[in-house]
Formats: sequence, C-alpha cells, structure tokens
Amino acid sequence: MNERNAPALDDSPTLHDAAAPATAPTTAPATAGPRGPRVHYAWVVAAVSLLVLLGSAGFRSTPGLMMDALHNEFGWSMATISSATSVNLALYGLTAPFAAALMDRFGVRLVVVCALLTISVGAGLTMLMREPWQLVLCWGVLVGLGSGSMAGAFATTVTGRWFRARQGLVTGVLTAAGAAGNLVFLPVGAWLVEQHGWRSAVVVVSLAATAVAVPVLLLMRERPADLGLLPYGATEAPPAPVPSGGALARSLRVLRDAARSRAFWLLAGSFAICGATTAGLVGTHFIPAAHDHGLPVTTAASLLALIGVFDVVGTIASGWFTDRFDSRLLLVVYYALRGLSLLLLPQLFAGSLEPPILAFVIFYGLDWVATVPPTVALCRRHFGQDAPIVFGWVLACHQIGAAVVAGLAGLARDAFGDYDLAWYAAGALCAVAVLLCLALGANREDRADRTVPALS
Repeated sequence: MNERNAPALDDSPTLHDAAAPATAPTTAPATAGPRGPRVHYAWVVAAVSLLVLLGSAGFRSTPGLMMDALHNEFGWSMATISSATSVNLALYGLTAPFAAALMDRFGVRLVVVCALLTISVGAGLTMLMREPWQLVLCWGVLVGLGSGSMAGAFATTVTGRWFRARQGLVTGVLTAAGAAGNLVFLPVGAWLVEQHGWRSAVVVVSLAATAVAVPVLLLMRERPADLGLLPYGATEAPPAPVPSGGALARSLRVLRDAARSRAFWLLAGSFAICGATTAGLVGTHFIPAAHDHGLPVTTAASLLALIGVFDVVGTIASGWFTDRFDSRLLLVVYYALRGLSLLLLPQLFAGSLEPPILAFVIFYGLDWVATVPPTVALCRRHFGQDAPIVFGWVLACHQIGAAVVAGLAGLARDAFGDYDLAWYAAGALCAVAVLLCLALGANREDRADRTVPALS
C-alpha cells in the first residue's frame, strides 16, 4: 500500500482506495506494523461544529437575561425590549438559507468566522447604547445576522458533506449543542447580570465569539475530498459539487422549486409552530414569567439551563430514533407532548422551587428541539441535495414564528399583567402542528431508507 495516500487521522476507505483495481494485493508487507483504529476527520469537523453551535446558543440566550435589567435602567417596556429579540429571531431564520448557499460558494470556514466576528461586534456595541433602536440594531440586526449564519443549515451542511452513516445521530448531537450552550451560559450570564450588571454579560459574549473563531480557522475543512477521504460510512465517492451561480440566486431558486411541494408548506408550518413555542415563548419569556411569580432571576435562569440538560438527552435520543422510526410520527408525538406541557404550565409557577415546575422542566426539556432531526430527515427525503437550503427556509419559518410570538407575548404581558394567555395559545398551536404532521402522510421512502449502517 502506498502510505502517501493514507490520511493522517484515518484508515477508512479513501478516494484512492475506492478507485483501486480489484486485483490489488490484500496482504500487507511483512515489515508493516499493526495499525490501530484511528479517528475519521469527520469527527474532528463535527467537534468544531459542536463548539460553534455551543457558543452561538449561549450568545442568543443573553437577551432573556437582560430584560428586567434593561427595563429597570432605561424604563423600556417589555414589548420594546422584546422587539429587539423579535428582530434577532427573524433575521436568525431568514439568514439561514442564504448562509447555506454562501457556504457552498465561499466555504464553511469563511462564512462561520465572519458570522462569529459579526456577533462579537454587535454584542460589544451594545455597551454604548442609550436608545431602543440601538438595541434593535446591535442585538437584533448584527447578532441576529451572525447567529443565523450558524443556524441549522450549518449543521445540515456539515452532516450532509461529512457523514453517510449516523446522519440522524450526528444531527441530533449538533442540535443538542444549542441546549448545552444554554446550560453553560445561562447560569453564568444570570450571575454576571445580577452581580456586575448586564454590560458584563455582553462583554463575555463579545470575547467568547472571537475566541470560538480560532479553532474554526485552524481545524475546519470543507469536504472529505480535500483530505483524500470518503464521507464517514460511505463506500464510494459522492458526486462532485456542481457550480450553480450566486448564493442569492440559488437560495431563491431552491425556494421557488420547494414552494411547489405540499411537503414544504407542511414542514414549514409545523416548524414555525416549533419556533413559536420554544425560542419565541419559553426561550424569551420563561425567565421574566417565573420572576413575575416571585422566583429569583438566577433560579429561573438555572431552570431554563436545566431544560437544556434534558434537551441534550432528548435531542440525541431523537436523532437515534430518526435513524430507526418514521420521522413524521415522531413529530406527531413530540408536538402533542409539548402542547400538553404548555397548557399545564400556568398552574405550575410558584414563588419558590417546587416539584411541579421541576417536572415541567424535565418533561419539556426532553422535547425542546427533538423536532429537528426528524424535520431534517424529512427535508432530505423530499428534497435531496437541496436539503440544506430547503431546511434553511424551513428554519426561517421556525424563526419567524418565534419572532412573532416573542413580540406578541411581550404585548400580552404589558396588557394583562401576566403570560397566561400566551401559554394557553402556545398549547393550542401545538395541536395545529400535530395536524400538519399527520397531513404529510406516510412516506414509503422514509420507511425503506431507515437501514442503520454498522459502525466502522
């Protein structure tokens, strides 16, 4: 065997090996020493992606921590502060499909590094704000654009390029990074806001975003072929990417084609409800809602972080389930359970930490973004190689739903003095999501394509 063709980190099939003639000798020279199992570089790329998504989630969680502090310092209403979060969530979603196309055109590494630096600048400038429009510009526009460039389309692009085996599981792990980012940052951020003011939290976000860019520059690679490798679990080389024009034109072309499909609108509608009932409502308003009932901000933030703990478990498990079961039926179960928990939430809040609210945290946490792996799988089933961009558009709908509910919940709080109406409306929306998923219908290809490849 020609050792120059063997990758430094892996002894799995390479592009050279896949093209070798069938008569190649199978016995190694006697002088060759034993070779132990090595790590496919796909796992290095996945680890870097995990770090990026951990940081991105932590950065997005900061506005919920600052709402009471900004209200007390500047006198801005909850609806005014929520408007910045709404802009952030909307741009987070609308950026995703274009980011996927930009990654195809200019590379994952360049797009992600630029996104991290945009977040760093946006968070840093927040320290200088004096007017609400400045909050919208810094945290809404800049941080929204930056975090949107590292949204679900990023994870879909990485898993699609680097993995053939374990796609559902890796998608679940990368999706769970969002929850893990909240787990790490929420308690720390809440402590910083309470002890040193909200400006200390945004300084940490700005510095952390810059720091995360370093391993992306050093370790991220675009495609397995760049290292002479096949994707993890693949036995033959994938087709070479075909240039398809500008990123903007391709994103819009994929949207035009996908919009002709009934499946696209059903997935987009259900995922919009997913965003409305997670990032838009619970992610933005759970802490102030709990504080309304007398729970300290640090305790409420810790509960939201605890949701992240169980979200990690639930999302990874969902990725495992997605490799084995009907993705459509998984979504039906997830939305039904979520709706039930949200309908019960108003009766569970209390001025101290009680077992009922802990039960909600566990139950809801397991379901938080468990919807992502089956939704990604359904995009792959229906839209093939365009799946990353299609999922970007589906994610845009997710974030638009989140943005609308984040703003409406703030208005409801200002109008009625509590969030009860918002929780009940969210439970009803989950029932609509169940109907949309049922309307997708059984997919024969989905059943036939759930063969689980062996670990290699």
